Amino acid sequence: MVEIFKTNVDDRQLADRILKKLRSHLPVYLFNFDLEDCDRILRAESADTPVEVSSIIKVVKGLHIEICLFEDDYQE
Repeated sequence: MVEIFKTNVDDRQLADRILKKLRSHLPVYLFNFDLEDCDRILRAESADTPVEVSSIIKVVKGLHIEICLFEDDYQE
């Protein structure tokens, strides 16, 4: 399962610090940033369990970073 978040992270060093914090608090997930994307995407992936969206948001907001779950506006 994959969840995608929009953030305001625009610096690789800050992204690395956030990733380190997330990995220490939530080691069951794989995390990565796409800072090239206009939404500064943070991805969280789990092989076999649902991604705990609220836990991820809590950790990131604790670092004073803006984050929200990415809502896909595409509709068929």
